[in-house]
Amino acid sequence: MSHARARRRDRRVYLLSHPVLFGLLAATRAAPVRRVGGTVLVHGRDAYAEALTRLPLDRTAEGTTGGAASRLAGGGLLFDQDGDAHRRTRRQVAELLGAAGTDRLRPVWTALLAERLAPLRSGGAVDLVPVAAELAGATAVALLGLRVPPVALAAAARRVGATAARAHLPGPHRLPGPHRARTERRLAEAAADLAALAGGDPLAVMLAVAAVNTTVAALPRAVAWCADARLWDHDAAALAGELMRVVAPTPLLPRVAAADGTVGGCPVRAGDRLALVARHAVGAHTRDPDPADPAPARVAHLVFGAGAHACPGARMARLQLTDVLAALAPHRPAVVRARADRRAALPGWASLVVR
Repeated sequence: MSHARARRRDRRVYLLSHPVLFGLLAATRAAPVRRVGGTVLVHGRDAYAEALTRLPLDRTAEGTTGGAASRLAGGGLLFDQDGDAHRRTRRQVAELLGAAGTDRLRPVWTALLAERLAPLRSGGAVDLVPVAAELAGATAVALLGLRVPPVALAAAARRVGATAARAHLPGPHRLPGPHRARTERRLAEAAADLAALAGGDPLAVMLAVAAVNTTVAALPRAVAWCADARLWDHDAAALAGELMRVVAPTPLLPRVAAADGTVGGCPVRAGDRLALVARHAVGAHTRDPDPADPAPARVAHLVFGAGAHACPGARMARLQLTDVLAALAPHRPAVVRARADRRAALPGWASLVVR
């Protein structure tokens, strides 16, 4: 078993999607916490968890997940709430994505996998990116009780995610002027299209964007790693946990401090930007996936956040990847063609063909 090829391939999605950003993160990762101007880069595991569980965070600041959610759907969402409102929405989402909700939705994606992966039985090829997008869209449609084509919902959610991500990255579109106006107009148009498909429900918009973009980023990358490292003989559930850790679908969590404090011993001022590097906190850059000797659960789960900032869809995400790996394992496919997505919200593949 060799992970070198898998790691080289996976590195491409970082280098081709956001090369400057991830170059900076790689150059500073030797220190658990490092300040660069008004931004605090958090790489260390303990510091990462501390920032999410002990430091007050501004849920509505520009450039954060909550700020993006507020702009897209008019506020009042999980990411931009505080106190009782935040707890109520978390309970609502937890009910949708908990054990009972996941069991109800599982037949949706397993049936789709059986149909879309059928060409592999006769030696055919399958592009896993559109499969992952349709799977995510079908799951979201069933979860939210919508009556729209899953592929259309997934496409709209991916467009919103990609446009929002570009709006938050450094560049001329962040400066007042025509570039910024054009970016904001495109984001508003994309959000309106998605809202129309989601019946105008802000919570549905937020869940669709989060679920679709993370699924489309995670599943093809995990399968590519599994194929390159020839991990098909391992238990699918154990393998899914380790692959989710190393691909870290959301490798960077942008946050803003709401009050003065410290993170990993580094003073933090209210208004400071925090770049919480999930990829480094879970050791994805140094520790290869090993289903026989996995990272502790408390470490692996950090890819989904921590405390009140943990992703409520973690269980479903792991189960979907488990079922994808189990469906592919009998065919032991190899990657025959891959193209990185330079425009997606999260590092991922635009196309990943296996046979």
